Amino acid sequence: MLRPKTILRAAVAAMALSAAVLVAPQAVAVDAPRVPISKDADAVTRAVARADRSAAAAAANACGTGYTLRKGIPLPLGTDPDLRLATLFAYENGGKGCAILDNNVGASRYMYLKVCKAGGTACDPDEGNFSEYAGPVYVSSFACAPVTAKMGRTSSSLSINYSSSYVFPCG
Repeated sequence: MLRPKTILRAAVAAMALSAAVLVAPQAVAVDAPRVPISKDADAVTRAVARADRSAAAAAANACGTGYTLRKGIPLPLGTDPDLRLATLFAYENGGKGCAILDNNVGASRYMYLKVCKAGGTACDPDEGNFSEYAGPVYVSSFACAPVTAKMGRTSSSLSINYSSSYVFPCG
C-alpha cells in the first residue's frame, strides 16, 4: 500500500513536469528535435539535417511555426561537413522564406546574413557578433531570392563569404 507522502510527492513531481512543459515547451522539443524537410530538399540538405537534428530544429523554431527545411548548406563550400564553420539553413512556409546562418564554431564571430526578393529588392539583413546564429531573416516571396552569408573573426577577416540566388527555388 502506498503511503500518502509517496502519493503526494508523485503528484507534485507530475505537476512540476506538466508546468515545465507548458512554460518551456522548447525544453521538451530539445529531447526529440524534429524539423519537417521539404520533399524537394537535396541529398546534402537531408544529410545535414540528419547529422545535426538539434541545430536544424532550433533554426526552424527561430523562424517560427510552419516552416519546412528547404536547403542546408555546409560553409565554407567544399569543406567536409564535419569540419564546417557554419551552416546556412533556408526554410519555406507558404511562399515565404526564412534563412538562418548557424555558427558551428562555438565561439562568438562576426556574422552577416541577408536575403532579398528577386532582383535585390526588399532586403532583410542581420549583422553582428553572434555565438549561435545570425537571423532569422525573412523574404515575403522567396522564388530566386538572393542570399548572402558571411562569417569571420571580424568583418574584414572573413572565412565565409557566400552568395547565391539558388538557396530558394527558382520558378
